[in-house]
Amino acid sequence: MPIVKHIVMWNLRGDSEGAKRDAIARLKGAFEGLRGRIPGLRHLEIGVDSSRVDYACDVVLYSEFESHSALEAYATHPEHLRVKRELGDLRIARHQVDYDGTVAHAEQGGAFIAAPLVD
Repeated sequence: MPIVKHIVMWNLRGDSEGAKRDAIARLKGAFEGLRGRIPGLRHLEIGVDSSRVDYACDVVLYSEFESHSALEAYATHPEHLRVKRELGDLRIARHQVDYDGTVAHAEQGGAFIAAPLVD
């Protein structure tokens, strides 16, 4: 089943490790709160960088939409716009990639296998 994958990576403000951790928690909570609120959003997950290499982003949003029109509607959905307003001052860099894909993958026994999406 074709889907649209939407990936966004951010670097966040924070002068200390604690401030950065708080910013990450705030972003993570805000985006996870969108689950079940956006039509056509099939999957959403937030990942926090564990590598700590100097060129890595702090946080990544991985999401899947049922169509390009669902992704376009997400961009202007009131709940998404609210989250963007709430978090706008946290980010210092943002990178995005959208691409056509297939269903999400689940790891099983060290190998990745195609997994059906569940609404």
